[in-house]
Amino acid sequence: MNTLILENPQQFRFAQTDEPDLTLAPGQALVRVRRVGICGTDWHAYHGRQPFFTYPRILGHELGVVVEAVKDPASDLKPGDKCSVEPYMNCGVCIACRRGKTNCCAKLNVIGVHTDGGMRERIVLPARKLHKSDKLTLEQLALVETLGIGGHAVDRAAIERDEWVLIIGAGPIGLSIIPFAKAAGARVIVTDVSESRLAFCQKQMGVQHMIDARGDVLAELKRLTNEDLPTAVFDATGAPASMMKTFDCIAPGGRIIFVGLFQGDVTFNDPNFHRREISLLGSRNARASDFKRIIKMMEDGTVDTTPWITHRAACNQLVQTLPDWLKPDAGVIKAMVEF
Repeated sequence: MNTLILENPQQFRFAQTDEPDLTLAPGQALVRVRRVGICGTDWHAYHGRQPFFTYPRILGHELGVVVEAVKDPASDLKPGDKCSVEPYMNCGVCIACRRGKTNCCAKLNVIGVHTDGGMRERIVLPARKLHKSDKLTLEQLALVETLGIGGHAVDRAAIERDEWVLIIGAGPIGLSIIPFAKAAGARVIVTDVSESRLAFCQKQMGVQHMIDARGDVLAELKRLTNEDLPTAVFDATGAPASMMKTFDCIAPGGRIIFVGLFQGDVTFNDPNFHRREISLLGSRNARASDFKRIIKMMEDGTVDTTPWITHRAACNQLVQTLPDWLKPDAGVIKAMVEF
């Protein structure tokens, strides 16, 4: 079957590999992969900067799939169902899983990151990790995982109506936060170094307040909030300098949510942290409940993904196309691979 393998950093290979074992174990489903979204994790893996990663690896964890067979009497899935894939394989027995925090399971394996993923024609998955929709397209279903990152982060932050929320970074992770912050009634501010991404946030995402990160961000935040500063700050960059600056941008009593990550340490001034009684939160992945909620929001139009997909390629074209997508002027918001 057609398969894309990341052999080493910056070395993708299009190959033919064996079909999966069609003898399904109880609770399993065989799916045909039709769409694979490429996210920041994949870009980091391609460049050799992804934590918890080994090569070679079949990438692909943002998946729109079609069920071909299922062996699970407890499931309502049937052949032909279109599904999004929850790619977080949790153990079900650790303290995190027992408390419903399956997204940060102590033994978590994410397909396409820790184990081989969906950049291949067929894959066997637990049926419980498939979330179907009769209304959404395969491309929309492939975006649910990305949206889950932002949806879960906003849920962690417990956003309240009319509070000022700052989102640092207008890449895919930052974009995934925007619709849920808006749905919660927040007054959203986005900052980035890219004029084109800020323009995208304004024109396509309906964000009213944008700040060029190359300017005096703190002064502009004070101007917008009448000196109050935002009460929730999301860092979606995964850049250490940006993450550490969040402590200067937050209002007293506010929450900082780290959604991006990097391989290293974050430091901050402890007196400033305590004086403001800042809450620092990490946000990782999403839960099954997030997938179900987001699919419903997409189905009823609360979340519109129409502008997101800017680049597409067939699986047998990706090796040749990827270098063009990496160019600074490519304007990639979200790229989609078709199988």
